[in-house]
Amino acid sequence: MFQADRREFPSLASQLEVHPEEQDHPRLVEVPDPTRQDMQFPDIWLRDNCLCQDCFMPQTLSRLPQLWNNLDTSVRVLRQEVDVEQQVLYIEWSDGHFSQYPYSWLRERDFSKANRERYLSDFYRPEQQLWSGRDFEQIRRVFNYQELLTDDYELQKWLHQLAVFGVALVKEAPLQMDVLRHLCNRVGFMRRTTYGDEFSVRAQPGASNYAYLAAPLPLHTDMPYFEYLPGVTLLHTLEQSASPGGVNLLTDAFYVADILRERYPEQFRVLSQTPVDWADIGRDGDLQFHNIWRAPVINLDAEGRCVRINHSIPQRDSHFSVPLEHVRPWYEAMATFVRLAQEHSCSFKTTPGDVLTFNNLRLVHGRTGYDDTDRNVRHILGAFIDWDIVYSRLRVLRQANVLPQLTHP
Repeated sequence: MFQADRREFPSLASQLEVHPEEQDHPRLVEVPDPTRQDMQFPDIWLRDNCLCQDCFMPQTLSRLPQLWNNLDTSVRVLRQEVDVEQQVLYIEWSDGHFSQYPYSWLRERDFSKANRERYLSDFYRPEQQLWSGRDFEQIRRVFNYQELLTDDYELQKWLHQLAVFGVALVKEAPLQMDVLRHLCNRVGFMRRTTYGDEFSVRAQPGASNYAYLAAPLPLHTDMPYFEYLPGVTLLHTLEQSASPGGVNLLTDAFYVADILRERYPEQFRVLSQTPVDWADIGRDGDLQFHNIWRAPVINLDAEGRCVRINHSIPQRDSHFSVPLEHVRPWYEAMATFVRLAQEHSCSFKTTPGDVLTFNNLRLVHGRTGYDDTDRNVRHILGAFIDWDIVYSRLRVLRQANVLPQLTHP
C-alpha cells in the first residue's frame, strides 16, 4: 500500500546522529507539521507500524508478523525526510528497511497528550458522565422504537447516550415478543445466557430466580456470577401492574464508588480489593447450572477507574473465600455502599411499550414490590447485548455515515 524502496526513496538530507547518553531514553522522531504543533513518535513504534507491503496487510488493516520473528529492539533511524507537498514522512532504518508514512495517518496517531485524550474519550469509548438520582430528569433521554430501527443517526444517539450516561428509555414499541430481538439485531446480536436469548420476568410459582417474585427487588447488577458479564440490559414492558408497586429503581453505582473513594477511602479499598463469591445454582427448563465467579464489588482498570460493579444480595454465595480478619471490614464497607446506592437512586414506572435500556456493568437496578393477581399482572421481557458489540456499532456508524459529532447534554 505504501511501499517504499531505494528506487523511489527521495534524496534524504537529514542525518540523525546517535549519542551514547540517549540509549536509556526514548528515541523520538520529530515530524514538522505546518498546520499544527509538530509531532513526535518513538522510533521503534514507527518501525513496528511500517505501512509497506512487507509489513502491513491493507485488506485486514493489520501488521504482518515477520518483523516480530526476530525483533531488533536496537533498530534506529539512519535518515529521514519530509515531502511537504505530498505530506509524507520517509525513513531509512538501520536494518536496511525503508518506510513512508502519510501525514493523515500520523496525525491520527500523534502521541501528544491532547491527541491521546481525544482518541480515548471520543473514538475509543465516549467519556462517561456520572450522575446522582436527583439529576436523573436532566440526563434521561427518550427514543422512539421505530426511529431506532430505520434512522442511523437516532441509533447512534441512543448508543451514545448509553455509553455516556448508562441509561436510555425507548418508547412506543409494539407489545410483541420480538421487539428486543429487532433492537439487538439493529446493533449486532443478543447475548445468550443460561436463561436463554430472552427471559420473561413475571411472578410465577416455584420461581428459579428471585426476580420472578412479586416481592421488592433490591438494587443489583444482573448476573455478577459470570466472568463475562452481560453489558447492556434491555427490559421491555409488556404488561404493568396497576398497583402502586412495580416502580423501577436505578442508581449510577460508579457515582457511588466515587463518593466512597473521596469520603471513605478505606472502605473503597476494601470493596475494590476483596474478592467476593457470586453464584447462581438452579435449573431453567431442561438446563441445570451452577455458575460461580469471584470478583470484588468495585472493579478497577489499570488506571484506577471503575469498569464494573458486582452486586446482588440473593446471588452472593455463602462461601466467602477470604481471611477471617477481612470479613467484618467488608460487611461494614458494603453497608455503606448499599446505603449510598439507595440514597442516590431514582424511581419511575414504565408503561406498556417502554423499553428500559441501561449499562449493567455500571448501574444497579431494582423495583418495588407489587400486588400480583389474575387481573393485575406485571410482565417484563428482558435481553442483553455485550458492550463490545455496542461500541463496535457506534464506531461503524460514526465512520460509515459521517454523522455529526455528538455532544453531551
